[in-house]
Amino acid sequence: MMFPSCNEDILEEVPLDFLSPEVAYKNIAGIEQGMNGLYFNVRSKIFTRTGGMRHQDVLESSLATDIAYHGENPGGTARNADYTYEFTPASSRIASLWENYYQLIQIANVYINGVNNIDEALWESDAQKNAYLAEGRFFRAYIYRFLVMLWGDVPLVTEVINTAKTDFVRAPKTEIFKLMEDDLTFAATYLPEPGKEAAPGRLTQGVAWHYLSEIYLSQSKFQLAVEAASKVIDGYHYALMTSRFGSTIDWFGSGDVFLDLFAPGNQNLKENTEAIWVIQFEPYIVGGSNYSDRIWGCAYYRMGNTPDGFKAFRGELVDGTYTGYSDTLGRGISAVRPTNYVVYDIWRSDWNNDIRNAKHNIKRDFYYDSPESIYDKKKIDFSLYPPGSRNSLLDTNSYIYPMFMKMHSPMQHTVDPARSGGGYHEKDKYVARLAETLLLRAEAYVGLGMLDLAAADINKIRSRANATPVLPADVNLDYICDERARELFGEEFRWITLRRMGNFLQRTRKYCNNPVKPACNVQDHHVLLPIPQKQIDLNIDAVFEQNPGY
Repeated sequence: MMFPSCNEDILEEVPLDFLSPEVAYKNIAGIEQGMNGLYFNVRSKIFTRTGGMRHQDVLESSLATDIAYHGENPGGTARNADYTYEFTPASSRIASLWENYYQLIQIANVYINGVNNIDEALWESDAQKNAYLAEGRFFRAYIYRFLVMLWGDVPLVTEVINTAKTDFVRAPKTEIFKLMEDDLTFAATYLPEPGKEAAPGRLTQGVAWHYLSEIYLSQSKFQLAVEAASKVIDGYHYALMTSRFGSTIDWFGSGDVFLDLFAPGNQNLKENTEAIWVIQFEPYIVGGSNYSDRIWGCAYYRMGNTPDGFKAFRGELVDGTYTGYSDTLGRGISAVRPTNYVVYDIWRSDWNNDIRNAKHNIKRDFYYDSPESIYDKKKIDFSLYPPGSRNSLLDTNSYIYPMFMKMHSPMQHTVDPARSGGGYHEKDKYVARLAETLLLRAEAYVGLGMLDLAAADINKIRSRANATPVLPADVNLDYICDERARELFGEEFRWITLRRMGNFLQRTRKYCNNPVKPACNVQDHHVLLPIPQKQIDLNIDAVFEQNPGY
């Protein structure tokens, strides 16, 4: 026993019977597995409703901005209905966002470290190594994008943290942006060209340039933003889809190319030249997932009876029972009620000709499904009810309001058919598509004062939509915000967009028509989120400053 006790190697921990970076990242197969885990974690923590983060509820849904508020209970305190209640250092939701972002940063750093430390002899070439490394560095930059835009100065962590750390400091935004620029430039160099990725949903050079353009915009580096966006627009095979494609079913009796873009199964088609990055959802495989459309849809099935007292919605026949749900509408919960600005105001000049406002893209008319009632198949009209018999707040904010059908998957609910999918579907989701890249370049042109070029980019999108072209004199950041709402509702992270443009407070106060709490009680200091108090309390070996106003 004396001999091994003198050998320091006996004190080195070597995990043999559980998965760890030391075990997993020993060969290319392990690196590939780590890469799959990185994609899985980004999808799970950013694009689904798993765990405590509920990133989809908070950010992707754009709640409490100019385009949406909480419809289920606009006078309550949940889902950003009241900034002064939820946006505090003690908020568990804010803490969950912060913690999950830094968990993703750690996962990305572990992966990057694994790629860098694998035996060099195992790589087929430097290009193979750099391609794997580029994926990890892209994701690190992508997550820091949320952190720096929502909190400002944040800790810059580029190394794996293996022990308890209690001396974090907030790095200046300039340092965070520099890391993001470096990571995305590396990714744009070493990721595969679009069309050469190993599988649908894998990253390419195109998506790296797309976000590099956005990062330059966030720093008012307008010429660099133009050049990065132009790499996407002019340098690859990307093009706006202008003709119908795929296997779209026109459930509401009409359709167009905009409907095709969001039809199930069309996101990954080779003929779809507009998709830049698509998150993959699969319902029946290990590691698969689904997407919550429930937050976007109105809760029509809760509205009660017809004016003559019969159930308003009979629903689909499943296993011999009528469900009360319509499979073309799914099972919404009215968590995200679009503002009047986004369902009415921005369409007025082109109401009848902009295809994005067509009845199959924004469903505005709802009909009774009640065979016993004289109102069966007639359009729902709350004025038909006796005065005072309805809750008008619920009728117009929870039960019935215009639905953006791009967020839904009519007649494609393969799981839980008795509840029309239970509020979930498996349609793949765009994270970036060319229409947004054009709007990023237009925004950069506005910054450079080149309004004619900005108008030209916007009009490429408006031409596809059959909308009236915009004149250069009418182009400004507010107009671009309007066009982004028309084109990208439900796709962009509006919280990020408005903070980048510097008009978050102005537009939220102007357009967020929460009927109980105007603008959701947003205050000046809410332009940045509070640092979670437990982050400050645990950081005992260094001062961790709170954001102003909290």
